[in-house]
Amino acid sequence: MEALAFVIGVVLMVVGLAVSIALHELGHLWPAKKFGVRVGQYMIGFGPTIWSKRVGETQYGFKAIPLGGYISMAGMYPPSPKQLAAAASGQRSGRAAGGFFATMVQDARAANDETLLSEDDERVFYKLPVWKRVVIMLGGPVMNLLFAIVLFAILLSGIGVQSATTTVSSVSECIIPAEADRTECQASDPAAPAAAAGIQPGDVLVAVDGEPISTFAEAAALIQASPGQVIAVTVERDGETQDLTLTPVSVEQAVTDARGEPVLDENGQPQTEEVGIAGIRQEVAYLREPIWAAPQMAFERVGAVAGIMWQMPVKVWETGVTLVTGEERDPNGPLSIVGAGRLSGEVAAADAPVLNRVAGFLELLAALNIALFVFNLIPLLPLDGGHIAVALWDGIKRVWAKVFHRPPPKPVDATKLVPVTFVVVIALIAMGAVLILADIVNPVSLFG
Repeated sequence: MEALAFVIGVVLMVVGLAVSIALHELGHLWPAKKFGVRVGQYMIGFGPTIWSKRVGETQYGFKAIPLGGYISMAGMYPPSPKQLAAAASGQRSGRAAGGFFATMVQDARAANDETLLSEDDERVFYKLPVWKRVVIMLGGPVMNLLFAIVLFAILLSGIGVQSATTTVSSVSECIIPAEADRTECQASDPAAPAAAAGIQPGDVLVAVDGEPISTFAEAAALIQASPGQVIAVTVERDGETQDLTLTPVSVEQAVTDARGEPVLDENGQPQTEEVGIAGIRQEVAYLREPIWAAPQMAFERVGAVAGIMWQMPVKVWETGVTLVTGEERDPNGPLSIVGAGRLSGEVAAADAPVLNRVAGFLELLAALNIALFVFNLIPLLPLDGGHIAVALWDGIKRVWAKVFHRPPPKPVDATKLVPVTFVVVIALIAMGAVLILADIVNPVSLFG
């Protein structure tokens, strides 16, 4: 049963990825069609086509490997010089002489030329105003961001966040020493102060030691600060308030820092302190957040992912090192889709309520879309950010020419950047291979 749940979790992540890619490409398709650009294909996935249908001038379809997608827009780049010359003379352009990169540039130009109907074709991408080109290329990443916000809204405002309430869930009968390897009370164990004070499950803590409280953490802090002292506790029971007297028992506890790590003394030994405990457990409930919490969380995650993204080569190198050394991976480091699928499987197979698992999956899928948003804005071809950079550079050249009363410059020919694009693609493939291998051999786990 657990194995089946794991498989279901992986499949759900693959489907979620396909939906995310579909929305990303729709983010490009809608403004492209709105601005009159001819779109030949809208495809989800790579490799062999498993289904397609032509609607109007656009062929829509799915391919075998759901790890990406694309739309084919006419005239992403201006026509190549040879294509213009051939059009003028009525001849076909031939292969370019030159080395490997020169051939790649020519192939890219030839593929682009095939999308043009003629030199006067107006339904092409490169002839659009700069702002329209930027809108089209931004559309994909923005769709991923909006999808992430929707998922966070369902998670935070629809399901809610598990939080400790001020309602008492259970009251211990005794205080078992921390060093005791048991869970049942013995006659030698001191009675739990909460039970002795008359606190009952279902009571709502209103005030502790004269201080009004709104969270269980506030109540716990006041109790821990009063070991062996008599303090007043006000609870609400059956709609009425009751004043009780509580004497927290004193226990020794390790001192921890903000990250939960033990604080060591000058001899390297863990520091301890005397704290008070009452023997009560809080009730955990889903508390719904306001709707604006979703975009707030999304943009916080964008900042966090951007902080990782610019360190990507270093992070991938460190991940690769763990393949050799066997060291534990950074849980906050980059993952491949294989790693995301494994985490989704772990969430689905976890020994937890269904609602908890649904919440975990939604958070994973939202995080994936945040990563797609940030990654695609990197200003390198063939990523969307690279096309945006090319469009902006074209705009800067035009403004410069206008300011200095020069003739309008020719459109920027991004096919000249094909060698750089090739290097970027090889680097992305290499980093992806390292992450996939690490996610298979030395995976990150949610549960250690």
